[in-house]
Amino acid sequence: MKTLSDIAVVGLAVMGENLILNMASKGFTVTAYNRSYNKVENFLATRAKDKSIRGADSIDSLVASLSSPRKIMLMVKSGQPVDDFIQQLIPHLDKGDIIIDGGNSQFEDSNRRTAMLAEKGLLYVGTGVSGGEEGALLGPSIMPGGNPQAWPHVKPIFQAISAKVKDENGELTIPCCDWVGEGGAGHFVKMVHNGIEYGDMQIICEGFILMQDLLGMSTDEMQAVFKQWNETELSSYLTEITADILGFKENGEPLVDKILDTAGQKGTGKWTGITALHLGVPLTLIGEAVFARCLSAIKGQRVQAAKLISGPNAEFKGDKEAFLESIRQALLASKIVSYAQGFAVLQEAAKEYKWNLDYGSIAMMWREGCIIRSVFLDNIKAAYDNNPELDNLLLDDYFNKVVENAQQGWREVVATAALQGVAAPCLSSALSYFDGYRTENLPANLLQAQRDYFGAHTYERKDKPRGEFFHTNWTGRGGDTASTTYDV
Repeated sequence: MKTLSDIAVVGLAVMGENLILNMASKGFTVTAYNRSYNKVENFLATRAKDKSIRGADSIDSLVASLSSPRKIMLMVKSGQPVDDFIQQLIPHLDKGDIIIDGGNSQFEDSNRRTAMLAEKGLLYVGTGVSGGEEGALLGPSIMPGGNPQAWPHVKPIFQAISAKVKDENGELTIPCCDWVGEGGAGHFVKMVHNGIEYGDMQIICEGFILMQDLLGMSTDEMQAVFKQWNETELSSYLTEITADILGFKENGEPLVDKILDTAGQKGTGKWTGITALHLGVPLTLIGEAVFARCLSAIKGQRVQAAKLISGPNAEFKGDKEAFLESIRQALLASKIVSYAQGFAVLQEAAKEYKWNLDYGSIAMMWREGCIIRSVFLDNIKAAYDNNPELDNLLLDDYFNKVVENAQQGWREVVATAALQGVAAPCLSSALSYFDGYRTENLPANLLQAQRDYFGAHTYERKDKPRGEFFHTNWTGRGGDTASTTYDV
């Protein structure tokens, strides 16, 4: 073990412990610290025994154990706990030392912390880490942002412990980690990752409920379908684990059938939706995924409503195998819409916050190690490599063709779900977005007329240049004074 540690990790929950073990396995010496020192002692006596890991029982000993510039990674609860610990560290650090926040912090907090610590001569890194327990141990996706002066110091560690993508020779050499951008850029990218994760999970759940409630399939039959789908364009971590979950038995019965249908959430999906509203980006699918979890949470009301409100009795009479393929197509097309909307948020944020985001690089950061890893992230990278100024993934030749080929089955599924009374909010909203996006003339002309009628909010005309605004005295009583205009 080295005399001084390369990095310290604060917080010995499952992610913290596993990141430490990952770092040690790559040849780094790590200091482990936790508010309760007995947790450090237990870790050193068990999982960390005989590894290049030392413990610290105080902030003083933590800082003293580190080589310069000191690198301290916080794996604690986001929000005030991060600020509190930063304040504890500041008096003990020297100029050029680095504080890393590896939790799911809000990107605005990372913007603020980067600026605040820079004023004190300290460097801040706000980094998203995705992959869960297994990813942290074996290789996560890492999305660092903050003060760019810190990147050369943390890069060797982060890229060593991250998941790897195969290079042109088939060797796992390309790290799923690269510098994202200044301030809160890293945490912003992680937030959008989590939003897409919400959408992916809900899409899969809607496929599951259609198979179960409409086609009457058993969990074993559904497991076989998801295993088969994982060999197609739908191949992804979430498709893979869905097959595993459906095949898991407890006392000979599917465990999934015993789990209460109320979903939890930690807020990153909600943050993505709120940010999209702020930026004026139609993030409809991910928004519906968040609301689907909210709807699941009011279980008591749903039980009552099921007794009082009637609807169609789901009954499928068509070709089951053909409809299964339509469900697959619906999931594929909706998944593409989810990514298209997510990258649209990234593009608008780059303009708003003056970030120079590399969208192809972000796709590669998500290619392995993280929860939304899937095969068509290679196609996303190719799309942005071919056209770095691409406005929307649906305008790329590959994705355009895939969605066009899938749309007939997609429409059949959404229509059938509606007629049979099976809720499919994400599949439906994704299709509505697709149809709206490909429509040259939307009914917003009437909407603008309504706004001008009751609020003198003005409108643009088709027969005049863009940027000229007009107001009509619709009733003859309103006069010619117009309200101010603004763009969302």
